[in-house]
Amino acid sequence: MTQRKSRVRPKPKAQPKSKYDSPWKDILEIYFEDFLQFFFPNVHLAIDWTKPIEFLNKELKQVTRDAEIGRRYADTLAKVYRLNGEVSYLYIHVEIQSQWEANFPERIFYYNTRLCEKYNSIVESLVVFGDDNINWRPNHYNIQGIGITKNFTFPFVKLLDYIQKWSELEDSRNPFATVVMVHLRTLETTNDREARKVYKLALIKQLYEQGFSKQDIINLYALIDWMMTLSKDLEREFQKELSKYEEEKRMPYITSIERAGQLKGEQKLVIKLLNRRIGEIKPPVVEQIRKLPVEQLEELAEALLDFSTVANLEQWLNSRQKP
Repeated sequence: MTQRKSRVRPKPKAQPKSKYDSPWKDILEIYFEDFLQFFFPNVHLAIDWTKPIEFLNKELKQVTRDAEIGRRYADTLAKVYRLNGEVSYLYIHVEIQSQWEANFPERIFYYNTRLCEKYNSIVESLVVFGDDNINWRPNHYNIQGIGITKNFTFPFVKLLDYIQKWSELEDSRNPFATVVMVHLRTLETTNDREARKVYKLALIKQLYEQGFSKQDIINLYALIDWMMTLSKDLEREFQKELSKYEEEKRMPYITSIERAGQLKGEQKLVIKLLNRRIGEIKPPVVEQIRKLPVEQLEELAEALLDFSTVANLEQWLNSRQKP
């Protein structure tokens, strides 16, 4: 099977796990060409992919901050080159919410207007709806004056529509087929985390079985892990099953690489809490903490509330050492 060209995933920004927009934004920028090819193929065909893509998110924040009307957020603004050599700007908005919003087309219109003014250029606004209301499909905004009329229409995709195309998603090797499946399974299992654990493992196994590259698996796992959150107990079960599967495949990509980054963050937090509670910890003790497996690190995070001295910590660590 032909290997996909892998993308190196940029360092993720620290965001609350309840935020869907951040993992979407990360994966969108890593697989920008795949995103357009999957959701907006006509736009994809008009772009010269031999030329570099420039993301203008700092500039986007300035514009959308000025243009805010009610509750909203923006996602990604990209500068691209069309096949005719002209510069074009693509404003990608991923809307993840569960309630109908009357002024949505208005705010997309005002974003578009401000961006057009800033760059003195046409800006293409492309919208992805990830909400759970199958009937909510706004795609135009009209202004009717005394002597003028403005009609603004934008293309969109509705992720719920892909429920009817599940077999196509499973057969596709575009990364956004996986992204859509992850999103839909996350919505489906909001109140059933046992089922979510099963689906989460199945989606990751599918990445291996479809022959995705090592880096692609790590990139997509980050999104799966962020969106399909589990309780601590279910997460432990999931990790054991995933580790067993990876050992069978002899491809321990996630447990040895991606989980290492998460573990490092947890270690720093625990050490910081200990320093505050019992005073500065010496380097040899810090090194002991860093060698703890995930399960024991979580135990320490709870146990440290009962510590009053460094001796309490050292006693706890010694009791966990293998004979």
